[in-house]
Amino acid sequence: MLALLNNEARHRGVPSCVMTFEPHPRDFFAAQLRKPDIAPARIATLRDKLLELAECGVDQCIVLPFNQTFASLAPQTFIEDVLRKGLGVKYVLVGDDFRFGAKRAGDYPMLDSAGAARGFDVARMNSYEVRGLRVSSSAVRDALHRGHMQEVAQLLGRPYAISGHVVHGRKLGRELNCRTLNLRFTHWKPAASGIFVVQVHGLTDQPLPGVANLGIRPSLDPNDVNGGRVLLETHCLDWPDSLGAGWGLR
Repeated sequence: MLALLNNEARHRGVPSCVMTFEPHPRDFFAAQLRKPDIAPARIATLRDKLLELAECGVDQCIVLPFNQTFASLAPQTFIEDVLRKGLGVKYVLVGDDFRFGAKRAGDYPMLDSAGAARGFDVARMNSYEVRGLRVSSSAVRDALHRGHMQEVAQLLGRPYAISGHVVHGRKLGRELNCRTLNLRFTHWKPAASGIFVVQVHGLTDQPLPGVANLGIRPSLDPNDVNGGRVLLETHCLDWPDSLGAGWGLR
């Protein structure tokens, strides 16, 4: 889909652009309804999403805050104010299950008709399948939940990866001689959880083998800054001497 988008943008002499939302619309409605269980599990952070889009050659990414005002926009208002006036779109590419506007009232025929009247083209891309399985965020979430990382890689077209900044913890790992890199995430419901064999990139020229635990850290200590937060705790099996004994570790 992104390859088609980039190709159409080049032919038309305009930048390719992807629109996304933060928070996820279902996150917003889960909070509004006070039903956290209906919020989707997060496959990736916004940072990782933007990095992947850049790797795929997308020129621009518009991150719209999904709030009550945006959720209440009529489909026609979304087309006129966001797509036409805000972005000045020349070509819009959507998936085959695309819906938009308040109560998901807008659909592809409505968007296509509006494009014909307002001077922009609209295209719809059919679902993409890998070995008979429709590629979707729901399928990726399900595979991650089951821990089937090979299936995840087939759906994504690459190995699953997440990234973040190392944060300090209580430094108990030093006392146990099991120094750990802590990556803390703002979302509370990761699509993947459990203990994984991993490769750690970015510390040396070569990836380092490690073991990682991803999930919500339980803690009864009120001073534990990471208690109750989603944490990726990674232990590098072969810690490089060049990085020292206590660099960035808990």
